[in-house]
Amino acid sequence: MGIKGRRSQEIHDVVGIGFGPSNLSLAIALEEHGESTPGRPVTSRFFEKQPAFGWHRDMLLPSTTMQISFLKDLVTFRNPLSRYSFVSFLHASNRLVQFVNNQDFFPTRREFHQYLEWAAAGLADRVSYGTEVTAIRPVTEDGGDGPPDLLEVEVRDGDGTVRVVAARNVAVSTGLVPRLPDGMGGHERVWHSSEFLSRFNERDPEELRRVMVVGAGQSAAEITRFLHDALPHAEVGAVIPSYGYSIADDTPFANQVFDPSAVDEYYFGTDRARDAFWRYHRNTNYSVVDADVIRALYQRSYEEQVRGTRRLRFRNLTRVDAVKGAGDETRVVLRSLLDDTVEETAVDALVFATGYDGLDPARLLGGFDRHFERDAAGKHRVERDYRLVSSSGMTCGVYLQGGTEHTHGLTSALLSNIAVRSGEIADSIVLRRTERELDRAGSVRKASSAA
Repeated sequence: MGIKGRRSQEIHDVVGIGFGPSNLSLAIALEEHGESTPGRPVTSRFFEKQPAFGWHRDMLLPSTTMQISFLKDLVTFRNPLSRYSFVSFLHASNRLVQFVNNQDFFPTRREFHQYLEWAAAGLADRVSYGTEVTAIRPVTEDGGDGPPDLLEVEVRDGDGTVRVVAARNVAVSTGLVPRLPDGMGGHERVWHSSEFLSRFNERDPEELRRVMVVGAGQSAAEITRFLHDALPHAEVGAVIPSYGYSIADDTPFANQVFDPSAVDEYYFGTDRARDAFWRYHRNTNYSVVDADVIRALYQRSYEEQVRGTRRLRFRNLTRVDAVKGAGDETRVVLRSLLDDTVEETAVDALVFATGYDGLDPARLLGGFDRHFERDAAGKHRVERDYRLVSSSGMTCGVYLQGGTEHTHGLTSALLSNIAVRSGEIADSIVLRRTERELDRAGSVRKASSAA
């Protein structure tokens, strides 16, 4: 198939790859910069592989709530007056009074998703859905031999047509990659939590009589609770690698690790300081569960013990060794870490809530990746403004919205710092554009003087 438009008529200041909450927040920050300087708007275009906006749609379980305050939305920490705030969404939806009367800082996940869709609809003119970025190539604008100052972004549309868009910068926000243990995929009855509701709704509930959830984090606990409530006829098993669920620390001092200022503390801190962040504060987000969900599950289990009819079973300190397909049956091999005993059981659905792999820009950059520096551990070096460190002196920038835990700390893949991070990236793009224009003007003046 041929490639249309080897060079776009317009050179965008930034092309966003992916249009989840991070790049949505960036698009808003860029728009609001343009409103403050209408004569010098930042030009942008975003490309999203999904056919429409969506954020963890398959985990919008009934009554599940956000784990962060509604004030940690797309904009408020950067611009409390923004028309894209969650409060503005509530006002537009005629629910602001009712939300306040509810006296809760934590909206349901479904309502927060409605907010994100509402914000995305306001920026529909600068995003192309059903399109996938397949390659990025550095080039020089004038075709010379100098350092690259332009990026050619190859985009495949939904009809298979491939075109090229030019940009000074790209912002990569391709999201997380669902992770399954080795050898566990390829079975019809094996699901990852990222596809849970779609797979669940495809099945006749009456056929789901033996279900099992693997994992020790929030998603695992929420799915276990959902299955227990939605399938009153089914045996529900929870396979937990730890000795039960661990509570998420959301107390005020611990939550400071998600403050915007903590990014500086982490980025400019010593190796010992960074190690302390992870050692002491992993329990704010990783493999932990909100207290109300833990109590709800324990209460269900206890009530079953009182009644003498148990169908919710927790297998603590247990791992899945293998998944076997035998005719129409799927069997799971479980290994206890307590005594190394092995148990094999049949399931109608096995859900792995085993997390995600972080954003790896090398997957998208391909050969272009050689232009960027890596640290002693082999990870990308990243500037404070979330821009990959160039090893070739190029002036175009590749910004990361995710995949920077090793440089910027715990908030890299979370919503907590999304508004401030997007503002910092937008500021960097604008500042570097100004510096480039000043350098160019200086070169023209020198050339005129020499003539």
